[in-house]
Parts: sequence; C-alpha cells; structure tokens
Amino acid sequence: MVKAIQMDERDNVATVTGDAGEGDAVEVLSPDGGVLMKPALLETVRFGHKISLKALEQGEEIIKYGEVIGIASESIGTGSWVHTHNVESARVPTSANRGGVR
Repeated sequence: MVKAIQMDERDNVATVTGDAGEGDAVEVLSPDGGVLMKPALLETVRFGHKISLKALEQGEEIIKYGEVIGIASESIGTGSWVHTHNVESARVPTSANRGGVR
C-alpha cells in the first residue's frame, strides 16, 4: 500500500511516497506516525505530489508544513491530486494565465 505523509497537524494535504492509481487506497500518516485515514484516490497521483485530506471548496487555503501554500482554484475532493491545475498562488493569482504566458 502506498503511503502519504501529513507534515504538520494543521495540513489539509499530504505528500504521496510512491506512485498510486485512481481507486488505490493510500495510508496517510500523521506527523507522529499514526494512521490518520486511508482514502481511495480519485485520480492517479505520482510520487512526491500532494493529495487532499478533506473536501476543499474553491477559494479555500491549501496548507502544507502548517503554512498556506496556495488557494484552491476549484473544488477539490478528499483523495484528489492537489497541484497547479487546481491551486493558484495565494499571493499572485495565476488562473488568468492558464492558456500560457502572454
């Protein structure tokens, strides 16, 4: 079973420690090593990428290492891949540039 690590107890994402496919269960470990949950992935997630630990609404903060690392640019379900396609910068909105640099 692939594992994911929540870096800080305040985080709403965890980092996957191996490649995992849609429907695979991922064992999410807390910062102290306990098992938090075993969500089924809603899509393929590659090693080192983030998954959501809870349903996130558009505009909600993405928290990793106990810090805001971005804002959900759309709704993100529990067990979804969290990356540039559904997160934008908390400081500089990037969704306007999705079609490429102008």
